[in-house]
Amino acid sequence: MAIHKLKFFACRESRYLAEKIAKSYGTELGDSSVLEFSDGEFQPAYNESIRGCTVFIVASTFPPTDNLMELLLMIDAAHRASAHRVIAVMPYFGWARQDRKDRPRVSIGAKLVANLLRAAGVDRIMTMDLHADQIQGFFDIPVDHLYASGIFVPYINGLNMENLSIAAPDMGGAKRAHAYSQYLHAPMIISHKQREKANVVGSMTAIGDVEGRNIIILDDMIDTAGTITKAADMLMEKGAKSVRAAATHAVLSGPAYERINNSSLSEVIVTDTIPLRKDKDTSKFTVLSVADIFADVIERVHNYKEISSRFIF
Repeated sequence: MAIHKLKFFACRESRYLAEKIAKSYGTELGDSSVLEFSDGEFQPAYNESIRGCTVFIVASTFPPTDNLMELLLMIDAAHRASAHRVIAVMPYFGWARQDRKDRPRVSIGAKLVANLLRAAGVDRIMTMDLHADQIQGFFDIPVDHLYASGIFVPYINGLNMENLSIAAPDMGGAKRAHAYSQYLHAPMIISHKQREKANVVGSMTAIGDVEGRNIIILDDMIDTAGTITKAADMLMEKGAKSVRAAATHAVLSGPAYERINNSSLSEVIVTDTIPLRKDKDTSKFTVLSVADIFADVIERVHNYKEISSRFIF
């Protein structure tokens, strides 16, 4: 089977991660640029030939929406430049929380994004820790759904903590927390919350043994940090020895940084799918890179190898 030449490119806001993925793979990023117009419109361009190549475009679609639009334009430009295949590497898949109609007269944003990517001409999607697994079903093309457990589990084991417990910040995160607790042979705790409205948590309580435990709260993302900080404070009040948080995507909008720094959390472990803000206090954060995971899976996909053995769970 003929293997087409591989080239890496990146959208502007994800270049920091794309460079690490390319380096881990053993190559460099391709040359691309973006022409900006005075009204805010922009036009990406490839500054080298990609005819017949398999093109991997690295782009996390975190806010603003320009990041998604730039990815769509890059995909379209690659096909118009006669690329053999175009694969979108989306470490963070934006709009993933809009995976269903949870109330009348709302959009299903994740499905719309899937349709936009297909309309642009993408041939394959590679992403990590989707907010909802069923989003894979929104695509009629291959989706490689990777997991950050491959870097979180070794780090957690390296902490050598006694009386370790894994906590879910809410009922929706119970499946993820259960997988970690089973693999780490640690008891599980579920935080039960009641929301007053979106991004606002009302009351919260814990289900499970908390007294004297070193607890790690697992989630796919931290947005405003209201849930995770309230859970941490509640667990400490109930007698936990320490509370940490581990989340793949550091969205961290609004008062998130301030809430984390003022909370009982002793450490927040995140990945680099979204960069931390340089103008904020990040002293409580530990950032683990997903570059090696993506580089390895990209090599397997490009060379038609299986990838299932790459996952811990």
